[in-house]
This record gives sequence, C-alpha cells and structure tokens, in this order.
Amino acid sequence: MTFPILKFKDYLHPRPEPKKIDVSSHLQHFALITYALNPERFKDIIPPRFKLDTIEYQGQTMALMSVVPFHHVDFTSAVYPFAKFNMGQIYYRVYVIDQHTQERCVWFLGAVLDSWTLIVPRYLWQLPWHPGNVHFECKQNTAGLYDVYNMNMSSSWGCAEVSLTQNEEDEWQFEGFPNQESYQVFLTHPMAGFYHRRDGQLGTYRVWHDKLCPKPAHLIHVRFELLERLQLLSFTEQQNPYSVMIEPINAFTVYLPPKVI
Repeated sequence: MTFPILKFKDYLHPRPEPKKIDVSSHLQHFALITYALNPERFKDIIPPRFKLDTIEYQGQTMALMSVVPFHHVDFTSAVYPFAKFNMGQIYYRVYVIDQHTQERCVWFLGAVLDSWTLIVPRYLWQLPWHPGNVHFECKQNTAGLYDVYNMNMSSSWGCAEVSLTQNEEDEWQFEGFPNQESYQVFLTHPMAGFYHRRDGQLGTYRVWHDKLCPKPAHLIHVRFELLERLQLLSFTEQQNPYSVMIEPINAFTVYLPPKVI
C-alpha cells in the first residue's frame, strides 16, 4: 500500500466566519505523542461509518493514534467580548476516514478538561469529556525549544504523565509517508472530529486553524492509564511512540454547538 502525497495547499483555507457561540483559543504547550498500532486493537472502538487511515510501518499495516495535551490560554467567544478562561486539556484521538464523505478526520476516544466550564460540553452537549486536574511545568531555551516539558493529569477517567524534551538534533520521523509534508498534514490538519456522545449517539464538531508548525521532540517518559485500561497500549509500549512533536502555541477556532448525526 502506497500512502498518497498530501500537500498543505490542498488543506489550508481562510477561516470560516465565526457566528453565535463559536469560540477561539490559543493552545500553549501543544504536543502530539503519536503511536502506531495494529488496527485490530480498534475493532470494537471505531464505528462502521469510519475506516482507519493506515500506513505501512515496519512491514505492517498500522493505524495511528495521538495523545494531545495543551493549555488554553485565552479560551473565549470568537464573536463577542467575553471572559477569557485558562485551562489544561488532553485529547485522545485516532486518525480515520469518514466513508460518507471520504474526509480525513479524527475519532475522539475522549478528553479531560481542567475547568468548571466542562459542564457545558459534558452535560449540555453530551461530549465524552471528563473532569481532571492538568498541570504543566515547561521551560524553553532561547531557540524556543523545550528543555523541560512535563504534564501531569489526575482524573478518575484515567491519569496521565508526560515528560518530553527537545534539541536541535531531534530528527523527523515519518516512515510510511511519502514525505515529511504528507506526515505533517496527516497529523495536524484533520478539521472534523467524531465521537460517541455520552448518550451513545454519534456526534461531531469542526475546528479551524492555520498551518501548524510543531517540531520533533524526544520522549523521556509517559504513562496513560486510559490506553492501558482500553488495552490499546501497555505502559511498556507507551514508551515507544511512532513520533513526538511540540508547538509552543497556536490558534484554534471551534465551531459550536456540536451536531448529532
């Protein structure tokens, strides 16, 4: 199987005008810790509407999943003057193709949000978002790279620990993709997310962002209780990611409310 060439020019577009309750935020300490897994591990997780977006990696067909921790520094209305909120968040997402539209997108296993504002997505919109406490300890050098990147998250849904670092010698890893650009487009530019709502229905929402520019990083240690509990990755397997990247900050727009399909 040959993976197609993906180009940023085919995925970048002007921001759709925000309306009503759409929100914007700058995402700080944005990391992508990506794993390559046997597709069979997702057989009871991904619904039939979607197929895993796979690559050939180390002689096997593999699906990709990313854990994405970050810190909202000014979560607010994208339309009206409104209070701004700071909060930590961590997503667990699997890369899939929507077979109804052929769009590359992500399937959310869920997320943890460190804010009282969780009551809106969790209870009003029934998103699989869970409460938790998220703490970052980060230090960047004069080049903007992370000498220290530590994230600790406590949650009844599953605690997490992340320890990363960066230096100029960190190499890009994109085995299974035709080139680095295809790899970056694949991981950073799905604009639609799907998930099972807490009431069991299929839900979706869309985001917009400009080109993301994360750089390679090195994993020191991680521990994701959720992935162990779901039998997706053992704690030992979690120490060997497919790739790791960090971007210090970027800007997202989220189009709300989410839809029920």
